[in-house]
Amino acid sequence: MEKTSLKKFGSYKAEDVLFLLKDLSGLSLEGDTEERERRIQGGQHYSETLPIEYNPPEKYLHVFWETLAEYKEKVAFCTAVVAEQIYRKKGENTVLVSLARAGTPIGILIKRYLKQKYSVALPHYSISIVRDRGIDENALLYILKTHHDCDIQFIDGWTGKGAISIELTKSLTEFQKSHGYKLDDALAVVADPGYCTNLYGTREDFLIPSACLNSTVSGLVSRTVLNDAYIGEGDFHGAKYYKELLPYDVSEKYLEEISSQFNQIDEERLEQAIDDVRKEKEISFKGMKEVLEIKEAFGIETVNYVKPGVGETTRVLLRRVPWKILMKDPESPYVRHIVLLAKERNVEIISYPQMSYTCCGLIKKVGEGL
Repeated sequence: MEKTSLKKFGSYKAEDVLFLLKDLSGLSLEGDTEERERRIQGGQHYSETLPIEYNPPEKYLHVFWETLAEYKEKVAFCTAVVAEQIYRKKGENTVLVSLARAGTPIGILIKRYLKQKYSVALPHYSISIVRDRGIDENALLYILKTHHDCDIQFIDGWTGKGAISIELTKSLTEFQKSHGYKLDDALAVVADPGYCTNLYGTREDFLIPSACLNSTVSGLVSRTVLNDAYIGEGDFHGAKYYKELLPYDVSEKYLEEISSQFNQIDEERLEQAIDDVRKEKEISFKGMKEVLEIKEAFGIETVNYVKPGVGETTRVLLRRVPWKILMKDPESPYVRHIVLLAKERNVEIISYPQMSYTCCGLIKKVGEGL
């Protein structure tokens, strides 16, 4: 298989993002959810295979559009808060590097906001990072050789317990040792309920609507793949482009709905929010402490089976085998889609008001009847 070319990949506009990924679209990497979960829990790394992608049922899409209408202003505002911090800190020399795939729509929104506000067109790439296996060094080297003396800003959608923040720091330390480049490991996110970064839009665990869907809101791009059978030493990490889902693609509509709110942002409120972030820069990873408490309370063998936050809980229900869902407030509007999914999959919802997260998904230990 040929190394990834830099042709357009996915359904996003070419001017919005360039994916540095090897095209694996011709391969069959998807597996039945239960069988895939069994393999992951048996030791296969999650990045070696893919969950099955599909167009969600009508009632679920209805919830997505409802939540988008309800929270688009909030997402736009929080995007502006983090975008302003990036631009004021790094200026026009910035290269935006989003972490595929949850970070990609956020990276595009940040790019669009800065273009609209400051008339600058910052380069934006989307690259892969894999928990326990690191960031795509070939992609990083490509960016650094293409943009000499640039200041890279890494972007993701939100933080859960902080696994990706930790992986990023670890990867960049190794990258500096191997290649001599020192890169900023501060991860920019819209929401940081886990207290994992000091570059965020809010620390409230609210619903970012793109968490509700998979590839159909992510440029029809799969999760990233790192499997030695298909990814060679000189390759970028891989992904699939689901062209067959094009009739159901809402990626551009999602971006338009949120970016249409940028010109309505109140400048005084924006400056106050930026000032609030500056005052509260504590990185305590307090979310991880709560995860450890939940792990003990429910007799769970590894923190990898505990997925805190609205975004991560949604992912558990969409592509893992869920056991239970903990909710701070089952009546919260942020969890309507989660309640719907849990009922659809016959998953127990437990009221758990003592946690700071809005909700938390617990993954089932397969094969043991939990």
